[in-house]
This record gives sequence, structure tokens and C-alpha cells, in this order.
Amino acid sequence: MALVSYADSALSILPPVIAITLAILSRRVLLSLGLGILTGILMLSDFSVSLTAAQLLERTVALVWDGDGLASWNLYTIGFLLSMGLLMALISLSGGTRAFAQWARSRLHSGKDAQLMTLFLGAIVFIDDYFNALLVGNVARPITDQHGVSRERLAYCIDSTSAPVCVMSPISTWGAYIMSLLASILVTHGFEGMSALSAFAQMIPMNLYALSSVALLLCVVMMDLDFGPMAKAQRRAALGQRWDESKGSPSGDELGLPEADNGKVINLLGPLVLLVSLVVTLMLVSGSQSMGDVPFELIGALENADGSWAMFTSGWITVGVTLIALLLQGVSVEHIAMGVRKGLSSMLPAVYILLMAWTIAGVISDLQTGSYLASLAADTLPVFLVPVIIFALSAFAAFSTGTSYGTFAIMLPIAANMAMALEPALFLPTMAAVLAGGVFGDHCSPISDTTILSSTGSGCHHMDHVATQLPYALLAAVVAVCGYMVLGLTGSNALAIVISAMVLISMVLVLRQYRFTTTMNKLDVTAP
Repeated sequence: MALVSYADSALSILPPVIAITLAILSRRVLLSLGLGILTGILMLSDFSVSLTAAQLLERTVALVWDGDGLASWNLYTIGFLLSMGLLMALISLSGGTRAFAQWARSRLHSGKDAQLMTLFLGAIVFIDDYFNALLVGNVARPITDQHGVSRERLAYCIDSTSAPVCVMSPISTWGAYIMSLLASILVTHGFEGMSALSAFAQMIPMNLYALSSVALLLCVVMMDLDFGPMAKAQRRAALGQRWDESKGSPSGDELGLPEADNGKVINLLGPLVLLVSLVVTLMLVSGSQSMGDVPFELIGALENADGSWAMFTSGWITVGVTLIALLLQGVSVEHIAMGVRKGLSSMLPAVYILLMAWTIAGVISDLQTGSYLASLAADTLPVFLVPVIIFALSAFAAFSTGTSYGTFAIMLPIAANMAMALEPALFLPTMAAVLAGGVFGDHCSPISDTTILSSTGSGCHHMDHVATQLPYALLAAVVAVCGYMVLGLTGSNALAIVISAMVLISMVLVLRQYRFTTTMNKLDVTAP
């Protein structure tokens, strides 16, 4: 029995709507994802119980076996996630985490300093968003904990310096993927003289959401612009509760392991430097091998790199080296065994959520949800609204499907076709709006893998991260919409950036006044 087609049907958005709505209302992510998956498979199976059961089994198997062999991308990603949990447990055993915290204590004097360090690390670890979220989170967490920064604020710092930075970096897995899509689009529309790298570079200042989200984050950190759920989280952290303890321990949190007394900062930095070096090297090696006899090019190697294999291999090599170093340091085998067990188990909740997120992504793909959302852009529109509409549709597609990559693949060709049909001058701005909308939707979605890993890396409850980041993401989106409106009306990217900056500054001033008024009210002082 063939699967029922929901192409061009509004019903195709029902499963993701169910999953996302229930996740927000119940805050039980696995249950919500499971109900969304079940609803989608029932729809595809024409509500046949037997076919639904068969589809559930087939999709479960497909997570590890794609018909031709092992589903390597899934397994490599899970393997890397587990290796990171294990690595951070081993580093904790070595005393490296405590030594680094003591070293930082004399140099970082406030929560603001700790957050700025997190932002700096997030900006320089731009090779991959998964890698960024897990690495930066585990390094920064003991420092932000020490200075009373909530895990929700840490997750916001990580999430807003991973995807937004990666999507603007040509030397990243995101940049390579986007350029691979751009290459065929440019040829299709007769832009043979423009390289994918050149187009990508020109689109960077047009990615108004990525720019505004990073700028807003910097203002929030520098001025403590807390409001809504984030303000509540920060007040709770100031009282010593870094996360909502009524909900239990979050995934990726401290493991309660004994720490060696002879630990040094090198016990933390050594494995991390090795890990970063190996990831970059193996990505370039795998990419150059895929290029065959073509002369080596950095961008070409990244475009063809097997990022998931590189991270998986690097993670487990680093774990092996760290294990040997622990034995040489004199850490007992009993403590190492405890670290291995706790390190692996700490990542299991994130693994479960990822498996469910991948499954619902497959269901949504079969329902052709993305195609339906993209078809909404086919109606006649005023030309100046094209970048705004494309931004909104891309955001909704990414929010509903939980994937920026899938959104880019669907929306970039559609955006290019619309721009060329209506106003060729908006060709690059409209495609930049796809990238901006994809990141915005991904930031807001509870079923996004990057959102999941940001909460895991920071040791924050997943739905708490979603709830606290959402208001800031919406503010950055408003800034981007204003900019795209100006870009559509004038065709001037410089003017769009100026207007966006003015809107952002106005928002910051309002938030600053709100914070001042709130503080005065708490002190029972009338503000002058």
C-alpha cells in the first residue's frame, strides 16, 4: 500500500503543529514528538493500523540502516554526542575543569566577563554549529556557574553564536552546504560569471537576522537586558539555582565525579585543542579525497567534507588520548569506569530527543510540508514585499520542520525564481532572506537539532531554553523584517542596515528603561 500524498495540502502542517504546540504546553518534548510522529504516520498510512505499525518499524530501522548500509550521518552524529559526554567526564576526573575555573577566577571578575568569554569562544569556533554548541557549552559552563549566570542565559549565548555565526562563515559546514546549493542556482539563472563564494560573500551583509541576533545578544550581555522568562531565570540563578531544580537535572549537567587533586589547566585545554585540530584536519582530508584529482581548494574541500565522520573520528581519538593521559596521571581505573558510565548516560536524553527529531523530520518530508509552505509564496505579491515574505515563509518552514538545511534546499530555488520573475535586482537579497528566515525559525523551534544541542551543551532544560530565547529571537526578527522592508523598497543594503541598526538601538533603549524601572520598583524607589 502506497503512502497517501499530502502535496499542496494544509493538512501537511498538522503533525509539526501538534508536536510543537504540545511541547510548549506540556514541556514534555519526547511525548510531544512521539504524538507528532504518530499523527503523521497515521495520515500517511490512511489511518491503517497495520501499515502505521509497519511504517513505525521501518522508520526506526532507517535511523541506523538506510537500505544500502548504515545510516552513517545519524550514527556519526550520535557517536560524536556520546564522545563529548565521555570526554567532558574524563576532563572532570582529571581535575582540568576545576583548574580552569580557578585560573579563570583571577581573570574573569563577573558574570558579564564570563558571558563575553562565551561569546568570544562561540565566534571563533565557527566550523560547525553542533561542534560549537557542545564544545563551547562544556568549556564555559563551569565559569558561568561560578559567576551566577543562569543556564538559560548560557544556552542563549551559545545558540546565538553558533548558527548565526556559521551561516555567515564560508569556512564552515554551513557555508559549504549553502554554496553547494548556490552553485546550481547561479548556473540555472545565467550567472555563470558569479562564483558561489562571491554570491555567498555578498549575501553576508544581507543576512539581517543573523547580524541583528548577534548584535542584540551583545547588548543583552553588556547591559543585562533581561525581561520575560529570562529575567525570572536570572533572578533564580542569583539565588544559587542555575536551572529550575523542580524539573530535575538537565541533560549534560555535572556528573558528580571525583576530581584529581593534581589537575592542571592543560588537562582541559589539551584535549580541546587536540579535538579542534583533528576536526579541521579530518574535514579537509575527507573533502580533498572526495575532490579526486581536482587541485586542492579550501572552500572546495569544505564543500565536499564529511563533517559528521570528521567529528565522530576526532571525538573518539581525543577520548582515547585523554584516557591514556588519565592513567599516566594516576587516576584509578575504578574512577575512570565511573566517568565512562556517567559521561555516556549524561548524553542519552539528548540522543533520544535527536532520534525523535530526525524521525519527525522524515515524516514531515514525506508529507511535503516544506513544499506546501513554499507554494504559499507563489501568489502575486508587491515586489517590495518579496524579501519579507520569503523571510517569513522560510522561518515558518524551519520552525515547523526543525531544520535550516532542509529549508534552504526547498526555499533557495523558489526565492531565486520569484526574484528573477519579479525583480532581478532582488536576486541576492531574497536568497539572503531565506538564510535569515531559516536561522530564525531554527532558533525558535523546540524540534530543532541545534536548539536541542545548545540546551544540552549548556546543561539547561530544553523547553526552558526555548522559552527564554524566544522573546529575544522575535525582537531580532522584527529588526530583520524592518530591514528587508527597506531593502525591498529601495534596493539599498546600506540603508537597510542603517534602519535595522536604528530599530535595534530603539529596542535596546526601551529594554534598558524597562530594566531600570523594574529595578527601582523592587527597591521601592521612585525613578526621577
